[in-house]
Amino acid sequence: MAQVAAGGGDRVNETEMKAMDANRYATKKTIAQGMLDIALLTANASQLKYILQVGEQHQFYKLMLILISLSIVMQLLVGILFVAIGSLNINRQQDQTAAIILNDVILVVVFIISVVNVIISGFGIEYSSQPLRLLEQHAKTP
Repeated sequence: MAQVAAGGGDRVNETEMKAMDANRYATKKTIAQGMLDIALLTANASQLKYILQVGEQHQFYKLMLILISLSIVMQLLVGILFVAIGSLNINRQQDQTAAIILNDVILVVVFIISVVNVIISGFGIEYSSQPLRLLEQHAKTP
């Protein structure tokens, strides 16, 4: 009898370990997504710097300025949502519901960020490492 009870206790521990692993996985996933968000934020900041250096000489200056700014603001929003979802414990039912809702919101915002960045790429940031040379070439052109 004592062995059966001990065996039953092991099953509870296994269930708890699986639940903790799921929470750990979700936390690591959130951290990884946050790192990718930081990489995209860095790229957008670089694009914003370039567009501001070139100024209105860029063919799509206003559009690019708006799209890059929109992307950065939405990325900051996603970062805040990542912090919120990272603080949740998915082992609790109440937090699971909140995590599902936040995940859905993050998914939609990340999709919009992706579309905005595809549009930014479509209008191109050419010579992004040499904006001043581009300005000089443009000024020399009659």
